[in-house]
Amino acid sequence: MKLRSAHLAATLAAALVLVTAPAALAHKAWLQPSQTVFSEKGAWMTVDAAVSNDLFYFNHVPLPLERLQVTAPDGSALQAQNGSTGKLRSVFDLELPQEGTYRIAMVNRGMFASYKLDGENRRWRGRPEDFANGIPAGATEVKASESLGRVETFVTVGQPDEAVFEPTGSGLELVPVTHPNDLYAGESATFQLLLDGQPAADLEVEIVPGATRYRDQQDEIRLTTDAEGRFSVTWPGAGMYWMETSHSDDRTTLPQAGERRASYVATFEVLPL
Repeated sequence: MKLRSAHLAATLAAALVLVTAPAALAHKAWLQPSQTVFSEKGAWMTVDAAVSNDLFYFNHVPLPLERLQVTAPDGSALQAQNGSTGKLRSVFDLELPQEGTYRIAMVNRGMFASYKLDGENRRWRGRPEDFANGIPAGATEVKASESLGRVETFVTVGQPDEAVFEPTGSGLELVPVTHPNDLYAGESATFQLLLDGQPAADLEVEIVPGATRYRDQQDEIRLTTDAEGRFSVTWPGAGMYWMETSHSDDRTTLPQAGERRASYVATFEVLPL
């Protein structure tokens, strides 16, 4: 029973970071693929999924695998294999049977609420359909938010393509101008961010190289999207990079929520030139 309670607490903590944490907070949600570019179909890869203080090290809580969505180049859903969630991370394997680009994502759509009960501050998070029963009778000062979050990475077998980047029109999404599996140190890459399918202007974007455990500084790159939702970055070196942006507004689709919070996180691998 203690083990189950501890796992539930870790899962809830990961969910909160996934959809509500601004870039200023230390905890970062991420997916780290073993590699992102493969020459032949049928290759295997492993992905780590966690929330941590340091990129990309396991020192906080795992990301829950029930939110995992893997999209193959032909648009079909690909099932992860050998999935496991431990104390500090989740891990799973993927076999890549098709040529082209795959999207690996942790997707969350839910609600977060704060309220007072018997003079104490309380919090609730969960599915919209559970909201009515989740807030106890007698609760006061109830404030609810809709949450939309995506944590993603991309891998390619053979020639890169862009079929998996077709926008859903919901929340924050990435559309490549430069393909995310065609990134090289010293070169510039350009991406576009969409909010509900439209260009997301004036979004603040933070990009941080990995291995922060071994640096005194984050060495973050801070950018702002233009009127078309685009931003460009010149990669200072090879390695894994973490990107984050978020947005809040009142365009909620849930009548119980007064605010909407959307977040987007991606991991990119930059190769030596």
